[in-house]
Amino acid sequence: MMTIDWLHFTPASALAGGALIGLAAALLILLEGRIAGISGIIGGLLHSPSRGDSAWRLAFALGLVAAPLLYRVLAALPESRIDAGWGTLVVAGALVGFGSRLGSGCTSGHGVCGLSRLSPRSLVATLVFMSAGFATVFVCRHLFV
Repeated sequence: MMTIDWLHFTPASALAGGALIGLAAALLILLEGRIAGISGIIGGLLHSPSRGDSAWRLAFALGLVAAPLLYRVLAALPESRIDAGWGTLVVAGALVGFGSRLGSGCTSGHGVCGLSRLSPRSLVATLVFMSAGFATVFVCRHLFV
């Protein structure tokens, strides 16, 4: 049975965060003509950096790191709890990276930007990775208890 932790349910901050993600994605496509897919941005920075292309990619990546640090100055960071060891996290990260390369994009590229552009390929990719996520949680939380 699934329950919602109403004490820690924060729809206002979730809405604000979603709006900021949408604004950032819209500005990137309007100003640079690029899709805000994190795996593509970081991959382009690491694998094929070109002088004119690196600046916006680096600024985007630095913003991902700077945002929680800035938030930490303004307010207390929410408590995080990860019920996994380092080995599990490393394997999970490698699988996510592999899946991003295999699917030609990640959740931000397909799920946020691709769906908003009504891309059929992004719809299929999003359905596949959401289904895989649901199945993984079900297996890990209910079958391997």
